[in-house]
Amino acid sequence: MSDETPDSLIPYDEIVQEALRAVVGRVLGEIVEGGSELPGNHHFYITFKTEAPGVSIPPHLKERFPDEMTIVLQNKFWDLEVREDGFGVGLSFNQIPAKLSIPFAAITAFVDPAVDFGLQFQASGDDASPEAHDVAGNDGPESGDVPEQTADDGSNVVTVDFGKKK
Repeated sequence: MSDETPDSLIPYDEIVQEALRAVVGRVLGEIVEGGSELPGNHHFYITFKTEAPGVSIPPHLKERFPDEMTIVLQNKFWDLEVREDGFGVGLSFNQIPAKLSIPFAAITAFVDPAVDFGLQFQASGDDASPEAHDVAGNDGPESGDVPEQTADDGSNVVTVDFGKKK
C-alpha cells in the first residue's frame, strides 16, 4: 500500500471554491433584497484580483492596485447589484465616485469583521500567493481598522487549499 495520495479525477478544489463564492453572492444578494442596508454592525472587506478577467474598475484604481485590491462595503456604497457571475457597486475614493464590477471568480477574500467571519480562496487560474497591498481606502469607516486575513488568528476564516500536485 502506498502513502501517496492518488490524483483525483474529480475537481474537488474547483467545486468547493465555486460553492464558497456562491456564499458571497448569496450574502450580497440578501443585502440587495433588504434595500441595500447592512443589518446591525455587519460590513464587508472584499479582496479581489484587479487584473482578473471581467474586472472593471477605473484606470486610476487599476494603476494604484495593479494586482489586488480590498474594498469596504459599510456606510458609503450605492447601486449594489448582484449577478450570477459577480457584482457591481458604486464606491467613493477620495470623494471621487467610481463604479466597480467584480466577478466572483476574481475574489480572493471576503471578511465580515462584525461577526469574525471570513472566506479565503484563490482567484480562478491563480496559483500564486496574493501580494501584500494597502486597503483601497474607499470612503467608508472612519476607524480605518482592517481585519487580519489569516486563517490562524482564531477567527472563523475558512481557507480552502487542496494543493495541486506538480
